[in-house]
Amino acid sequence: MLDTRPNHTIYVNNLNEKVKKDELKRSLYAIFSQFGQILDIVALKTLKMRGQAFVIFKEIGSATSAMRAMQGFPFYDKPMKIAYAKTDSDLIAKQKGTYKERGSKRKEEEKKKKKGKESKGSAPPVAPVGTAVKAGVTVVPPRPNLFNQPPPLHGGTGMNVPEQPPNQILFLTNLPDETSEMMLSMLFTQFPGFKEVRLVPGRHDIAFVEFENEMQSAAAKDALQGFKITPTHSMKIAFAKK
Repeated sequence: MLDTRPNHTIYVNNLNEKVKKDELKRSLYAIFSQFGQILDIVALKTLKMRGQAFVIFKEIGSATSAMRAMQGFPFYDKPMKIAYAKTDSDLIAKQKGTYKERGSKRKEEEKKKKKGKESKGSAPPVAPVGTAVKAGVTVVPPRPNLFNQPPPLHGGTGMNVPEQPPNQILFLTNLPDETSEMMLSMLFTQFPGFKEVRLVPGRHDIAFVEFENEMQSAAAKDALQGFKITPTHSMKIAFAKK
C-alpha cells in the first residue's frame, strides 16, 4: 500500500489503458497543472505499470490540492484513484540532497563499475528511463525539457477576439495542435452547466464550449482564462459571437 504521508509526487491509477502514452501525459498535464508547477510526469506502458502514472509537483501543497480535488474525477471514462507516492521521486530527492541509489539500480551501477575497470575507456551504458523498483515506485530521472519550457512571450501566437456580450457559448483560441475534444471536456466538465465541446474541422487552434446559461459560462471563462493546456500555449477565452 502507498503511504499516506504528504509527498511532492502523487500516484494515479485506474487510468484508461487504451490511451496512448503521449496523449495520457498531455491530458494529465492539462488537468493537474491548475494546482501548481509540475516538474515531471511518468507514465509507462509496460505490463506492470499500465493504467498508472506519477505526477511530480514542485510543492507538496500542490500535490495535496490536486489529490483532494481530482480524487474520483472521470478521466477517459474511468474514475481516477489518487494517493501520495510512497517515497520521494529521484527528482525531488536530488533537490533535497537525500538522493541515494536504490535496489536493482544500485546493483546495476556496481556491475557497470566492475565492467568499466575491466575495459578501460569504454563508457558505461545509461540506465533505462523510468526503471521500476520495489513497492511500485518508479525511478524518475530529471528530464528538464519535458514540461519545464519557458512561458510564451507576450504578443505571441493567438487571435485577438473582440469582446462579445455574455452568452452561454465560449470561444477558445490559441489552442495547441494536440488539442482533443476529450482534453477540453475534462477541463470544462468541472464547472456546473457544462454541455459540450465543439471543435472546428480543419482548425486545431480554436473551439467552442457550450454551457446551459451565461452565468455558468462566465464562471468557467474567468477560472480558465490563460490556462496553459501545454507549457507553451495559454488558452484565450471569449464569449462567442451570436
